[in-house]
Amino acid sequence: MDPSLPGSQNYSTVSEFILIGFSNFPQHFLLTFFLLFLLMYLFTLLGNLLIMGTIWREHSLHTPMYLFLCALSISEILFTVAVTPRMLADMLSTHRSITFVACASQMFFSFTFGFTHSFLLMIMGYDRYVAICHPLRYNVLMSTRDCARLVSWCWAGGSVMGMILTLIVFHLTFCGSNEIHHYGCHVFALLKLACGKGTAAVTTGVILVCVTALMGCLFFIILSYVFIVAAILRIPSTEGQHKTFSTCVSHLTIVVMHYGFASIIYLKPRGPHSMDSNTLLATTYTVFTPFLSPIIFSLRNKELKNAIQRSFRRKFSSLGF
Repeated sequence: MDPSLPGSQNYSTVSEFILIGFSNFPQHFLLTFFLLFLLMYLFTLLGNLLIMGTIWREHSLHTPMYLFLCALSISEILFTVAVTPRMLADMLSTHRSITFVACASQMFFSFTFGFTHSFLLMIMGYDRYVAICHPLRYNVLMSTRDCARLVSWCWAGGSVMGMILTLIVFHLTFCGSNEIHHYGCHVFALLKLACGKGTAAVTTGVILVCVTALMGCLFFIILSYVFIVAAILRIPSTEGQHKTFSTCVSHLTIVVMHYGFASIIYLKPRGPHSMDSNTLLATTYTVFTPFLSPIIFSLRNKELKNAIQRSFRRKFSSLGF
C-alpha cells in the first residue's frame, strides 16, 4: 500500500498473505481431499440451484416459507463461492499467497453471507411460529410485501455486519509473519498476525459482535420453537401433532447443524490441537454444512421433495423416457 495515501499509516504494510492451511498435508492426501471437496462443492451448487429452480417453477411453492428457503439457498451458494474455489485452487498449488485486497474481500463476503444465512434462519423460525401459533393471521402478518421486506433486511444486515467487521480488522497494522494458519482469510487467524496496542481491544470487540449477533439469532429461534412446541402440545390428536411438527423438521435440523458445527469450531477448548486437525475441522462449516443443507431440505420437506419429483417426471416424459 502506498504510504503517501491519506490515512495509509493506519493500515498494514503487508502486501500479501500466505495461506498455509493445507501446506503440511502429504500430496496424496491433498489430491483425495481435493476430489472430495470438489464433488461436495459442485453438489452444493447444483442442489441449491435445483431447489431454487423448483420453487420458481412450482406455483404451489410460492409461499413465504419457500421464498425464505430460496433466499437461504442463494446465501448458501454465495458463501460457498466466496471461500471454496480459492481453497480448492490452493490445494493444487505451491504458491498459496493472497493479496491484501483479495483477503479483505474474501473476509467481507464470507461475513456478509454467513450473517445473512443466520438472519434468514431466524426469520424462517418466525415464519413457522406465525404459521402454527397464529394461522388465521398468517396471510396478514406474512404478506408478500412483508416477506420481501424481511429478506431485504436480512441481506442489508449481513452486508452491514460484513462491512463493519472487515473495516475494523483491516484497520489494524500487520507486522512480522504474514502466514495465515488457515485455508482462507479467517478473522481469528488473521488477528493473530496483527500488532499494536489496539489489537486486543479489536479482537475482543470482534468476538463480542459475532457472538451477540449469532446468539441473538439463536435466542429468537429457540423462543419461536418454545411457543411452537406449546401450540403443538395443545393439538388433541397425535397425528395432528406429528403433521404440524413435520413442517418444522427441516428448518430445525439445519439450525442444529449450523450452530452445532459453528460451536465445535469457535467454542472448542484451546488445547494441543495440530494445525492439520484444525484445518479439517474448519471444513465442516465451510464445505460439509452447505453440502448437507440442500439434501436435508429436499428429503425432509415432503412438499418440496414431491415438487422435485414432479419436475423430474415432466422432464423425462418430455424427453420420451
